[in-house]
Amino acid sequence: MDTLVEIADDMKLLGDKTRLVMLSLLKEREWCVCEFVGIFDISQPAISQHLRKLKDQGLVKEDKRGQWVYYSLSVNDKPYIQAVLDHMPDSRTILTLLNKELIVTECE
Repeated sequence: MDTLVEIADDMKLLGDKTRLVMLSLLKEREWCVCEFVGIFDISQPAISQHLRKLKDQGLVKEDKRGQWVYYSLSVNDKPYIQAVLDHMPDSRTILTLLNKELIVTECE
């Protein structure tokens, strides 16, 4: 079982809008760093820093494919995170709110 400190640290990560939206998008499929750059309109290093924090805390896992890194959700052992994400909108709604289109292509 997670300690209160671990739970608090996990929840702090969700206090950042970008990381919360990233995790919400990851509920439905894996995403590449390059896709997140297009969605959030921030630099690749900034996206990578957000994802590193999520990975370090065990909320996402990465899969390197060539020069790209794909991320997927990893919260099966964290029901309190899953509970928050269950109340978040789906990807299509999130992308609409961000004035972005659904991206379904591979990074090049």
